[in-house]
Amino acid sequence: MRRKSRTTLLAAGLVTVLTAGPLAVPAFAAPAPSVSAGTTAGPDTEALSAAIAGLPDHDATAALLRVGGDGTWRGTAGVRDVRTGAPALENGRFRAGSVTKVVTAAIVLQLVAEGRIDLDGTVQEYLPGLLTKDFKDPVTVRQLLNYTSGLGPGGPLGDTVEETYPHRFETLTPREVVAASVADGPAYAPGTEQHYGNIHYTVLGLLIEKVTGDSYAHQAAVRIFRPLGMRHSSFPAGPDPRIHGAHNRGYDWIDGRLVDVTDWNMSDRFAAGDLISTTADLERLLVGLFRGRVVPEPQLREMFTLPRVPGAQYGAALQRFEVGGKVIWGKTGSRPGYATVIAATRDLSRTLVYSVNSTDAKGDGAATAERFGFPAFNR
Repeated sequence: MRRKSRTTLLAAGLVTVLTAGPLAVPAFAAPAPSVSAGTTAGPDTEALSAAIAGLPDHDATAALLRVGGDGTWRGTAGVRDVRTGAPALENGRFRAGSVTKVVTAAIVLQLVAEGRIDLDGTVQEYLPGLLTKDFKDPVTVRQLLNYTSGLGPGGPLGDTVEETYPHRFETLTPREVVAASVADGPAYAPGTEQHYGNIHYTVLGLLIEKVTGDSYAHQAAVRIFRPLGMRHSSFPAGPDPRIHGAHNRGYDWIDGRLVDVTDWNMSDRFAAGDLISTTADLERLLVGLFRGRVVPEPQLREMFTLPRVPGAQYGAALQRFEVGGKVIWGKTGSRPGYATVIAATRDLSRTLVYSVNSTDAKGDGAATAERFGFPAFNR
């Protein structure tokens, strides 16, 4: 069982954190949340303040929230490190997980606008030999972008945090991930179903490198990060397991104990989930993208267009959902110890970016979103 009963965490100093070895956590009072509001109009500030009150607790050790649009609100709560009780860093870096896919989709769509990639072009044409002869139907770039490619999951080092934790410093290359997927053959006919997964964007990362003759990370830097002023966003150098720069440490419940999972080799996530960023940087990405400063029309429409398949929820990277009667477009991301969301109304009347140091980031993401995200769209 991963989850224990909801009891007060840390204040009583009853948990053990595993890094190099067991460490007793000293008792300390939870730091007071830091909150600032730009205007009285806009988001439900009372609900947002309540969401971060009392951190750290059983479900999260820290939370960083930025709400914008018609009215602004900023909130920071929790601790940077459970061993010391130091307050969480408002501008701390974190693993943004699958929010990476927004960056990847933007690069691909820029290359489409430049005439270097065709949305109806195929993997078989651009990356010959990557797919086996079992893939008799063409797999298009558009199908990769909207998760309808027919490719099944790649070769993970485990399906849960418990399973992958012992392998956290091992390297699984993107091509090894793709090879494991391809070995199983098509999971379904391309363009007939939508199945969210990393594999589509792992292939897109390889496509970017093939077309540009450059590394994916450098293309992200010159095409996205630098133009938008995302000075604190980057990708790890190969298998480097560390988050460089100031950051709040991440934790997860493993076998009933709270474990430090901050250091982790994420090389297998690649263009699907390897991004390290800050809430301020991701807000720049979100606003710049929706305003058309990153991807030009008509290519930007791909991100807000659902494929015509049953139950489709995603365009190119972005997911469509509704909160309180509002249509929201956004992207979630999770890595052990870190849960991230970027979301906004299409007209940017309300924007949300958060990073929560969730102790079950790869588990019940819906509960995290309901607690920390939904209040941003209450009114």
